[in-house]
Amino acid sequence: MNLSFNQLAGQLPSPLEFGSQPRLSTYLFGVVVDLSSNNFSGSVPIPSGSFYLLDLSSNKLSGNIPNNISQSLVFLSIGYNQINGEIPASICNIGPYLKAIDLSNNKLTGSIPSSIGNCSDLSVLDISNNHLSGTIPTFLGQLGGLQTLHLNDNKLYGQLPSSFQNLSSLETLNLGNNRLSGVIPPWIGKGFESLRILSLRSNSFSGELPTLLSNLSALQILDLAENQLAGSIPPSFGHFKGMSQAESINHYLLYRPSRSSIHILGWENYEIVGSYYESYVVNMKGQPLRYTKTLSLVTVLDLSGNNLSGDLLIEITNLLGLRVIDLSRNQITGHIPESISKLKLLVSLDLSRNSFSGAIPQSLGTLSFLGYLNLSNNDLSGPIPYKDHMSTFDEFSFAGNLGLCGGPLAVKCPSDDDDDEKSDKGRTTSKDAGNGDSFIDKWFYLSIGLGFAAGILVPYLIMAMRKSWSITYFDVVDKVVDRMLYLWLKYRTTKQRTRGHQRRR
Repeated sequence: MNLSFNQLAGQLPSPLEFGSQPRLSTYLFGVVVDLSSNNFSGSVPIPSGSFYLLDLSSNKLSGNIPNNISQSLVFLSIGYNQINGEIPASICNIGPYLKAIDLSNNKLTGSIPSSIGNCSDLSVLDISNNHLSGTIPTFLGQLGGLQTLHLNDNKLYGQLPSSFQNLSSLETLNLGNNRLSGVIPPWIGKGFESLRILSLRSNSFSGELPTLLSNLSALQILDLAENQLAGSIPPSFGHFKGMSQAESINHYLLYRPSRSSIHILGWENYEIVGSYYESYVVNMKGQPLRYTKTLSLVTVLDLSGNNLSGDLLIEITNLLGLRVIDLSRNQITGHIPESISKLKLLVSLDLSRNSFSGAIPQSLGTLSFLGYLNLSNNDLSGPIPYKDHMSTFDEFSFAGNLGLCGGPLAVKCPSDDDDDEKSDKGRTTSKDAGNGDSFIDKWFYLSIGLGFAAGILVPYLIMAMRKSWSITYFDVVDKVVDRMLYLWLKYRTTKQRTRGHQRRR
């Protein structure tokens, strides 16, 4: 029965019985019930009868998880509720059939019960986003078929148990946001041929980055941010095969009980029921984004918030499939390599709060998918190559670099002043040419004015002595003025005709 993604509300009956329904009795070994993504409230019901699959996730259930879970249960999902208390010690004692346990995003407390080590067929264990405490138990290393393990966002402490070396089928290992410490063990780079996601972020891991991590050939997301890691980035980090593919094939990272193990008649009609979709929160474009159905297309290298030093090696630019690089808040030095332009799929690049020096590579402008760029608070210098795609970023991307100039910054480059000077000179020359000899115009008018003044004032002083001379003089002056006005108007008309002819040409 699938009643998921509705607006059903109220309390579920306990015990929860469906075995008498004729449609549901067609399954060989039990009942499939999906009531997820509704508004059911109250306590978690006790399933009665043979249940294969019980999905009560994304409701408003509260209280404790009941002890008497169905013996034949294969898939149990009660994540995204308000359930508290401890994980019952009997969770795997009454049957070894469980393949998927999702108790995430609740308010569970206490430690991880040892009985989970009895779930020998377990493929999915997600108990993230709770209040679980204690160390990571070594018995989890007995679950050799485990494909995804989410213990993140709890209060777990201590070191990684060496028994995890036995989890060779892992595709996702998420231990982020806990209180784990010690060095990242070298063995984590051995024997995990299927590992796609490795997250140890927001813990207290110290020491250097293990060079053997590059042996994780399927790795697409490496998130070691917010730790106390030191030293330089190993050159081997440029050899992650899973990050080197320029093209990716999208397929859901999901887990569901196989047909052979469940033996449900008509399983083809229930493909959506009983599926656990892998998801992961990526810090992209300066904000956390959760990816699920497109997760396999995301490739991330996040080493931010550590004490890493040394240069950014050119080998990193061999990871052609990278979409997110975050090396912010470290002590990395040297130049940003020009070959970063090889990362054509790059969407988010954060190199802020380091000690990068030199010029910003011109080639950054060729990264057409780049939607977020943060180069702030470094020692970069020179003009910002503010053209092509680089012109889409504002001053936030470049702030805190005292040597930078141009682009969106208020600081002008010295070359900009020279260009302005040349531009001004060019504009003057152009204007003069467009006016058709303005220099001659100025001298023409000046000579007329001076000559006119001299021709009037000098004789006037002489003629003022005799009235008859003055009358004769002013008659002559009137004729001269009339003649000069005639010549001036003729000159202006001729020049305007010349301009019109030049424009038409």
